[in-house]
Amino acid sequence: MITLIPADARSNRAASFLIIPPLLESALSEPRSSRHGLVVIVTLFLTLGLLYGIWYSYSVFLVALIEHFGWSRSVTAGAMSVFILSHGLFGPFAGRLVEKFGPRRLMMSGSIVMACGLLLTSQVNEWWQLYLSFGVISALGLGACGWVPSVILTEKWFPDKVGTALGFVTAGIGVGILTIVPLSNALIEHYDWRLAFQGLAALVVLLILPAAFFLLREPPVAASLVTRPGSGGDGSDPSIPERPAYDWTVATAMRSRSFRFAVLAFFSGGCLAQLLIMHQFAFMVDHGVAKTMGSIIVGVIGITSIPGKMMWGALSDRIGRERAFAGGMILIALSVGALALVGVIPGLLMPFVFAVLVGVGYSVNAPIIPSVSRDLFAGPRFPSIFGTISLFSSLGGATGSWLGGALYDWSGGYQWMLLFAVGLTIIAPVMLWFAAPRQPETPPAA
Repeated sequence: MITLIPADARSNRAASFLIIPPLLESALSEPRSSRHGLVVIVTLFLTLGLLYGIWYSYSVFLVALIEHFGWSRSVTAGAMSVFILSHGLFGPFAGRLVEKFGPRRLMMSGSIVMACGLLLTSQVNEWWQLYLSFGVISALGLGACGWVPSVILTEKWFPDKVGTALGFVTAGIGVGILTIVPLSNALIEHYDWRLAFQGLAALVVLLILPAAFFLLREPPVAASLVTRPGSGGDGSDPSIPERPAYDWTVATAMRSRSFRFAVLAFFSGGCLAQLLIMHQFAFMVDHGVAKTMGSIIVGVIGITSIPGKMMWGALSDRIGRERAFAGGMILIALSVGALALVGVIPGLLMPFVFAVLVGVGYSVNAPIIPSVSRDLFAGPRFPSIFGTISLFSSLGGATGSWLGGALYDWSGGYQWMLLFAVGLTIIAPVMLWFAAPRQPETPPAA
């Protein structure tokens, strides 16, 4: 098994943040078959970068579609809400498909479906066509080749440091925001939004399909998922206790107190992230920021989220998921204040302060959600359970994407959206604290 942290990491907490060098050193000491874990997580890093770069590119397509068709912001943003909802609803099925067919086959199929959806999106002329092609078809494709299979592969290869490993893999999303969002904006500015969707479709099928076929596979011997890491024996937080083996199912998990509070936390976190990320581009354009500069600011969010995801993942392995999650929410609350000052304080200082704070802050969701899910419900049925948990996070994201546009159409501005966002930064960490991933819960009776 490949380890992410040197053996003496317990005596040096700083070492837990040095992810890549120890990973390489450890991998080179493993048998050749086990070294492939490095190839897998680098491939997933790049795959998630492309997929979720396309996801977050919709913030620039939003403005282009409004200008082209004259649709309201709530209608146009509603396509992203449908996208996130479709993606979330597919999560439980994705988990079951991973259990039956494996993540590699599912990701190959998903890349083809997503590319077809993006091609169809490039031909839309009515809002309902956008909802169907982008909101449903593209979302189902992304759900099949994105989050759930990537998390399952990662935690199978690196079960002892799942937070740190997921921090690295999900940092690829930041690279995608940094590269794919400006690329999409450039294609829209120099050509049009239709060609931009076609170009993204080509990237998906030409890059993800062969990568999944040639590079992705499960570890030679499946890692045990019946206990959670802890006790300090592997450099993890010694206050996290061993969780006794239990064959969790979706039904028993959903009856537990931890599940209910966890999904409330992740719903709030997903809503908060999409509320701000999806509407910040339009907010800044409304307050005098040029579109090109706005896309650069989105790129800054991507840049800062890269070390953010790695930091939160490793930090959560050291100090616990709840504390790390609360830290991210504090930064998001500060970012809302910076966003409110865009246009009030002249220049680009506040947009960039917002980008840095929200980039680091919202990135806490990526490693914390799957890490907490595994802490609570590790077992043979974890793929299905995690897919179900992801559904609630996606429902929150769908709500946030639509709600931002609806509040704007209702009030004529974004002030209510900002106030709602601040409230969510309080609700989300409180709910996760009640979920108590650091404290074993007695499984409910079957």
